[in-house]
Amino acid sequence: MEWTADVAAGDWLRERLDDTWAHTMHSVVPRGFEAYARVFHPVTRERPEGRAWPPLPFDAHKREWDAFQSAEPSIIAEPATWAQTAAAMGTTMHPLAQWTHLVAPGVIIENEDFPRDRDGWRYIDPEQGALDPQPLAALARLLAAATTTPDAGGTAVWEGWGDLVGAMVDAPVRGFFGQSPGMPRRYAEYTPEETPHESVLYRSIKDVFNNPFRKATWRPGILSDEISRGPRLELPDRSYVLFRAGVSTFTDPDWILNAPWRDRASEEHGFAPSAHAPNLVWPDDRAWVMVGEIDFDSTIVAGPAELVAAIVADPALEAASIPADSDLSWDADEVNR
Repeated sequence: MEWTADVAAGDWLRERLDDTWAHTMHSVVPRGFEAYARVFHPVTRERPEGRAWPPLPFDAHKREWDAFQSAEPSIIAEPATWAQTAAAMGTTMHPLAQWTHLVAPGVIIENEDFPRDRDGWRYIDPEQGALDPQPLAALARLLAAATTTPDAGGTAVWEGWGDLVGAMVDAPVRGFFGQSPGMPRRYAEYTPEETPHESVLYRSIKDVFNNPFRKATWRPGILSDEISRGPRLELPDRSYVLFRAGVSTFTDPDWILNAPWRDRASEEHGFAPSAHAPNLVWPDDRAWVMVGEIDFDSTIVAGPAELVAAIVADPALEAASIPADSDLSWDADEVNR
């Protein structure tokens, strides 16, 4: 994978996109393909082992939640599909389903907790704009078999991820916070009124994020300054950093280890290797295009009908065929109103 300044290589995508005011997926998914597949991003569900979650709302049951956290109960977590979620919530899974409508019956109190089913499973929202490495690898293998140029193509990553590129700003692009002795293990979950004495000391540390006299300076990102200052692939309302990388690159779930945008700074602070999932991938022969739109909780593939059928049939993926002109906005699920 190598960065390229030849952003004109992606001009053909722009020519196939609608204006952003059009209420279909084609403001981000190119037209002109025989078929379209929607790959639903994985879901995780969790519940305490041998006990129930404390009641909601949090403010009215603070004592119960404090006792729950102090006990550090074992939390069982397992993968789930959108179809399993719909069955648990009593809703209907269909190709144009939207997560917020699919789980609506399980929302106990708005903005208080993740939706829960009757068996106590709590469902974590699917990731937006990112397909996990394992399903991405499964999808990439199908895509590689559907092009004459699996080792050559374009890969684009949205520039707007807050830590990806450097910029002239008046505050750090990112920050890493460690745990000082005596500080609560899950400090971020507490409000100042709820923290122990150590939080007073914590807040007395000089705040580098809120200095009103700070002048804008160049703050580096994950990518080099050359790439950060370089040209972008400009599509409607989206700007991308473009790389030369064939889809075969992503057939191994460990592609992260070789990504130019691998987040090595976070690894230095003890985090596991990570990299943002590609938002656009296409082969040089333009047989198909994969779109990981940042506001979608599913990945769209536009290509030949045989490819879409293979994606839908793959047991490693949860996917469905969708028609052209589909509306994938958050409120477009007419079935689960």
